[in-house]
Amino acid sequence: MAPSPSTLRGFSRLAVDATTGVTDLVEAMHRNISPGAPGAKAQSGRARGIAGFVYRCIRGVTRLVGGGLDIGLAQLRPLLGEASSSPGHEALQAALNGVLGDYLVASGNPLAIPMRLKPARSSGSVPPTGKLLVLAHGLCMNDLQWNREGHDHGAALARDLSYTPVYLCYNTGLHLSINGHELSDQLENLVRQWPVPLEELTILCHSMGGLITRSAIHYGKAASRDWPRHLKKVVFLGTPHHGASLERGGNWIDALLPISSYTAPLARLGKIRSAGITDLRHGNLLDEDWEGKDRFQRTGDQRRPVPLPADVACYAMAATKGEKLGDGLVHVDSALGRHRDPELDLAIPESRQWIINGIHHFELLSQPEAYEKIREWLTGAATTSAPSPAGSPAPAPSAAGRRP
Repeated sequence: MAPSPSTLRGFSRLAVDATTGVTDLVEAMHRNISPGAPGAKAQSGRARGIAGFVYRCIRGVTRLVGGGLDIGLAQLRPLLGEASSSPGHEALQAALNGVLGDYLVASGNPLAIPMRLKPARSSGSVPPTGKLLVLAHGLCMNDLQWNREGHDHGAALARDLSYTPVYLCYNTGLHLSINGHELSDQLENLVRQWPVPLEELTILCHSMGGLITRSAIHYGKAASRDWPRHLKKVVFLGTPHHGASLERGGNWIDALLPISSYTAPLARLGKIRSAGITDLRHGNLLDEDWEGKDRFQRTGDQRRPVPLPADVACYAMAATKGEKLGDGLVHVDSALGRHRDPELDLAIPESRQWIINGIHHFELLSQPEAYEKIREWLTGAATTSAPSPAGSPAPAPSAAGRRP
C-alpha cells in the first residue's frame, strides 16, 4: 500500500533535516581538525573560505529541494486522499517518534503521532462493558504491537474476564510529564463519555507506558479529576520506575565526547535522542524534573518522588534474561520499584511482585506465564500452587541489592 502524501511529506522533511544536520556535523569536524594539533580546543561557528562556501551550498540546495517536495506533496493531497496506513508503516512511524518525537512536534512534522485512545480494531460490534481496561505501550511502539506472536493481553482479558480493552497510542519521544498531562485529560474524557455505568478502570502498562501512567495519576489527582476515582488496579510490565541503564550509559557518552576537538562534533549525535528517552535516565515523571535544565548534562538523580496511589492496587512484573539482573533493558529492582532511598522506593507489596526468568523485555507481552499472572492479579485469585520454573514471586532484596 502506497504511503499517503502527508506521510511522504513528513519523511521528506525528515530527510532534509537529516541532510543539513549531517552537513553541519561534517563542517564542524572539518573546522576542528584543520587548524591545529589533536586535543586543541573545539571551535564554534562556520567554516570559512572555499570550504565554508561548499557547506553553505549543500545546505541551501537541500532546503530548496525539500521545500519543493513539501509544496508538491501538499498540492497532491486533495487528489490522492489520505491512504490508510499499514502495520509496517505504523511501526516505523512509532519508532521514529520514539527517537525524534519531540523534534517532530517542534518542527510541525506530520509524522508526529497525536495521543489518542483507540478501541480494539477487531472488536466490531461488541458492546462495551462496565470493566474498562486501558493498555499503555512502551517506547518506540504503538497500539498494534500489543499483539505479539498471536497473543494480545487486551483481547485475552476481554475474552476471559469481560474487560473492554482500549489502547493508548502516543508519541513516546515527548517528555514523560507532557504525556502524563495529556493522558490524564484523555482518560477524563473517556470516563465521562463511557456509554455504560463504569464499575472499574484498570490500566495495564508495558515499559514506558507505566511511567506516563504514574505521571497521569499524579496530575489527575492534583487537579481533582474524576477518572482517578474509578481506577482500581494498575499492572506494570517491565516498567523502568527508577530509570534504564542504557540511557545512563548514553549520558556518559555525552560527557566524554566533547573532551577532544576531534570527537566534540560527534557529541551532537548523542543529542539527537528524544526527551522521552533522556527522561528514562532516572525515570523523570514531573515537569519540575526537566524544566529549566540541560537534559544532556551529566547529573545525578534529581527527580522528585512520586509515590504510588494508596487507594489503587498496583502490581509489578519483572523479567530476567539468562544470568542477567534484568530483561536486557530494565533492571529487576527498577521494574519492581525497589530503591535504597525510602522516599523513592515504591513499596509494592511482595505479594504483588513477580519475576519471570529466562525471557527478555518484549516477551512480557506474549509469554503465557505472564498472562496467567496478570489474569490472576485482576481476578484477585490467590495462587493455589507453587510457581513453575519460569516464574517466581520476587524475593525480598538484601540491603546491598536494593539499588535502582
